Amino acid sequence: MLAHNLVELVGRTPLLKIPSLSRLSQCDIFVKCEFMNPGGSIKDRAALAMVQDAIEDGRLKPGMTIVEGTAGNTGIGLAIAAKAFGYKMLVVMPKGQTPEKERMITLHGAELLLVDPCPFKDPKHFYHTARRIAEEKPEQYFWANQFENLSNFRAHCDFTGPEILQQMSGRLDALVSASGTGGTIGGCSAYLKEQLPDIKVVLADPEGSGLYSYFKTGEFKSEGSSLTEGIGIMRLVANFAQAKIDTALRVTDKQLITVARYVRDEDGIVLGSSSALNAAAALHTSLQLGPGHRVVTFACDLGERSYSKLWNADYLKAQKLDEGLPTMGQLVAHYHAESLGL
Repeated sequence: MLAHNLVELVGRTPLLKIPSLSRLSQCDIFVKCEFMNPGGSIKDRAALAMVQDAIEDGRLKPGMTIVEGTAGNTGIGLAIAAKAFGYKMLVVMPKGQTPEKERMITLHGAELLLVDPCPFKDPKHFYHTARRIAEEKPEQYFWANQFENLSNFRAHCDFTGPEILQQMSGRLDALVSASGTGGTIGGCSAYLKEQLPDIKVVLADPEGSGLYSYFKTGEFKSEGSSLTEGIGIMRLVANFAQAKIDTALRVTDKQLITVARYVRDEDGIVLGSSSALNAAAALHTSLQLGPGHRVVTFACDLGERSYSKLWNADYLKAQKLDEGLPTMGQLVAHYHAESLGL
């Protein structure tokens, strides 16, 4: 492939079988290697689509600055897309995200505005801060609005889902995905359910997110918190509303840590925290489906972006996440016993 700018490298990522988890489950478990996008994450897809669509319909005009509130990866993807099309980029991000993401945003030429973390209802929340900046100077700023902007959903419905179906030669039993904005699970599930009506779509949700509760009860309720970043939401947004989900499961930090270490030690695959959450949920799903099934999930970003948390012994010790970790055998037994109703 010969590319003429960086955004031409977005998409067409390979699928990788995870040998160790496939052996444990007697299924074929694949991750779509979204860390191979130029910005190192799956968010490059939505970022490119949002920018292209806004240019085409006139919302994003020459000389304007793109602004977005993000936990990091969308900001990196937007910074790359902004540079490719000749725009400036302002990223509003809550303090406390991994420094790896902060560095990448500025390395790609974007301006970074860090704000104090706070509940969504607080007007100082990073989401509201980005929105307010755009609303106060609409002639100067274009707000990407990744949660409600359905270009996000369409990027995955039009491209990611079809890529998966083609790579799996049409043979796929389950899709497993966490949700940040809902674009990935929304777009991929909508496309794949249309092509493969019997496919099972499983939502993986971390502690601290309300999506598991919403799916089970219709109410957004959460308990605890998670070391994952940019995963899970406490409100219904437009992109997630498109998702065609069969069941949901909650993955704890200790479970994803066990899976991340196992896959690293057995296969040499270094997963980030959200990718490890997906892998744990894919293992759970495979054990419920039984031997011989084919399951796809997502390696959302580069494992090195989780170095300061997931792969940092001091951080895990301070959060008491290094205590009482389940062994892989214990985790498999637990997943076998816990029915997903598939």
